[in-house]
Amino acid sequence: MTSLWAIFNLGTPEIIVLLVLGVLLFGRRLPEVGRYLGKGIVEFKKGVKGLEDEIDISGNSTAAAPTPQVTSEQIRAPQRVAATAPKFEDAPANISAPPRV
Repeated sequence: MTSLWAIFNLGTPEIIVLLVLGVLLFGRRLPEVGRYLGKGIVEFKKGVKGLEDEIDISGNSTAAAPTPQVTSEQIRAPQRVAATAPKFEDAPANISAPPRV
């Protein structure tokens, strides 16, 4: 069995360089990036498992289709993000002429 790194033709020096670049780029945010990457992998695996279950169900037509279980984790309301940039007016009314010297 070949390893994942062999597919990309990466050796030990290349992997070390990539790790150093990752630490330099992400620094303090590295645990946060790892957390998001882990959540993404888990969601991907759930999607693949769901797809495999659908294929198994459609392949076996004699079995009754199970009712889907809806949990609060699956359905979430959209989140709104507040704007952080200040809003500027095109022509402010309270600007006076600069003082003459």
